[in-house]
Amino acid sequence: MRSIGAGLAVFALLAFASTASHAAEPALPADLARAVSEYDAATTSNDTATLARLVADDYLLVNSDSSVQGKESYLADFRVPGFKLDPYVLRDPVYRVWESGAVTGGLLNLSWIQDGQRRVRLLRIAHVWRKRDGRWQLAYTQLTRVPD
Repeated sequence: MRSIGAGLAVFALLAFASTASHAAEPALPADLARAVSEYDAATTSNDTATLARLVADDYLLVNSDSSVQGKESYLADFRVPGFKLDPYVLRDPVYRVWESGAVTGGLLNLSWIQDGQRRVRLLRIAHVWRKRDGRWQLAYTQLTRVPD
């Protein structure tokens, strides 16, 4: 079994604390901000039902170790006994929003418990959201490990 930390450096992922703000970045549309907030809460509470609703069926996660996961593999990581992401705050947020798509991202100091051990990783994260049939879903996540 590969390291869940690679798969869940999402935190993602995991992403994004909707409470994070940055003066140069515009506010997210209310419906997208709500989806992002729900996603954040679901990742830290292992709420796979909410994650399954918010993550597109063709979701793709590129982990910080360059491995790739689809939706089912991603959701399975949250079901592993003893796995738990800590609450996180997005720093230096970046938002780009279009009519039916958006990118949300920034720096994320992700910490979690896996196999009884605490793990920590500083990541740059980018989520690609798409709006279909009036609702936002996470379609793609890219994680880049920030060198120590």
